[in-house]
Amino acid sequence: MTKEETRPHVLVVEDARDIREPLARYLREHFYRVTTAPDAAAARRVMKSSAIDLVVLDIMMPGEDGLSLCRSIRETSQIPVIVLTAKGEEVDRIIGLEMGADDYIAKPFSPRELIARIAAVLRRTQALPPRQKPPAAERIRFGDWTLDTGQRELIGANGVAMPLSSGEFRLLTTLLERPKIALTRNQLLDLTKGRDAELFDRSIDNHVSRLRKKIEPDPKNPRYIKTVWGGGYIFALDPETE
Repeated sequence: MTKEETRPHVLVVEDARDIREPLARYLREHFYRVTTAPDAAAARRVMKSSAIDLVVLDIMMPGEDGLSLCRSIRETSQIPVIVLTAKGEEVDRIIGLEMGADDYIAKPFSPRELIARIAAVLRRTQALPPRQKPPAAERIRFGDWTLDTGQRELIGANGVAMPLSSGEFRLLTTLLERPKIALTRNQLLDLTKGRDAELFDRSIDNHVSRLRKKIEPDPKNPRYIKTVWGGGYIFALDPETE
């Protein structure tokens, strides 16, 4: 492998050429490999043919918008995504984070700030444990429960759905995809995109407590979600996927 090939490969998806090309040049000057795409269709072709380490993604694009592409990336891979939003558009920022973006930056932005955010996201995400269960699995079974990830429902042995908040759903899915791996609170925050969304800091503990009350036969002596000494949690069983 050449020195060039060891550099992180960034995909810049931006329909405005006067932003896309100068940004690509700037990233290359700072030792990143860069591929550009003017729209979502071109971005999909790049991701099928190349190993991408991070995507810089404009939300407002003709045809399929960036939010739809972000959601698709998150459903099929762990490639980190930084979304570009219009200045002051809080709704776009929140929706982008809910779709699974790892960070955002508002236009107009400083290229130096984007470089710093790319480096921070790569450091954080490259240290996270990989999924052990395929993200495409629609139904994940454990004990008397089945999590239907397509319908976002937790179904009991009696066939009745147990209501889950969006935060509880993301947390349970994250744990089920990484069974028997101890995850710290900070890792769970990153994996659930909780730093800027619903989950934050010690609310991880609150969500675990609520999940235990819903799924554990004895919440005080949990069978599924166990506490790790020193801080964190582990899903103690191997779930089955369908």
